[in-house]
Amino acid sequence: MTATVTAYRSEALLVMNRESFDAHFDRPRLDRLRSLVALPDPIWTDELDSARARARLATADLIVSSWGVPRLTADRLAAAPRLKAVFHAAGSVRSVADGVLWARDIVLTSAADANAIPVAEYTLAAIILAGKKAPFLAADAATAYRGWGQSQGFGDLSNFRRTIGVVGFSRIGRRVVDLLRVLDGPSVLVADPHADPAEVEAAGARLVGLDELLPRVDVLSLHAPALPSTYQMIGARELAGLPDRATVINTARGSLIDSAALAAECRAGRLFAILDVTDPEPLPADSPLRSTPNVMVTPHIAGSLGTEIHRLTDHMLAELTRWLAGEPLRHRITADLFPLTA
Repeated sequence: MTATVTAYRSEALLVMNRESFDAHFDRPRLDRLRSLVALPDPIWTDELDSARARARLATADLIVSSWGVPRLTADRLAAAPRLKAVFHAAGSVRSVADGVLWARDIVLTSAADANAIPVAEYTLAAIILAGKKAPFLAADAATAYRGWGQSQGFGDLSNFRRTIGVVGFSRIGRRVVDLLRVLDGPSVLVADPHADPAEVEAAGARLVGLDELLPRVDVLSLHAPALPSTYQMIGARELAGLPDRATVINTARGSLIDSAALAAECRAGRLFAILDVTDPEPLPADSPLRSTPNVMVTPHIAGSLGTEIHRLTDHMLAELTRWLAGEPLRHRITADLFPLTA
């Protein structure tokens, strides 16, 4: 009699807050995950320190994480001796990763490429609206209902042959440069000390220094990571270098801009701003950025929301499928890449 050999199935634990779990996993996607890995009960947790969570962590081969995952510290990872991989079904991994991941050669992947899609789309929309100063005209009750031609003080309302500055040739910055091809004859300048000039040129832009970029742009769009070296990289000096009536767009991290300096320029009527992120976030009730007509603030909505979150889940499932098949991963975050990630 021949003994039956049962193929081993990797065991997974989902670690995220309840809202993220519900957003990521409708029935078809949860069924897809179950077809790939074993999911013992409880399949999901939002913490890793209780006895129940530690019992599951002790047998997990991989973690599927998203928003609300606790930081994977040395203590928590010590309770996961079998852990081989973390598949993050969201964007930034900066609040997730700990050095012990790389010390143990635990694979870490991110869905940041998928999350870049809606951020780049939002940015393109913001750039086009900025060209016409649409959000600011709409907010100005004195001009909004007077009809065509009553828009003095807002600059040249045009998207034809404008100069757009992109700071940070990141995964989102690259997508923005590519999407800008829909405009008629834009000049796109990129400032990024880590970018390859040939890659920037191939994307349809030109790599220049930040000081060269600033005085030439009609719109400045920020796509740099939040690092000590990028903290308030757009301060009073840089803002003063922008042309009158330029628009600053930030869909990256609020800490890239000196908020007080930006508020002063916008309240003076010289600059405009479209901010999806702020520092601090949310803005205090008395922040001048809240009450300045030259500023439009949205509540961090550029990234994946609603059905867009399913794109992140699908991205993670595809990466997990490759890992289980022993195929090369496309979105691995390595120790050398981690310091440059958003």
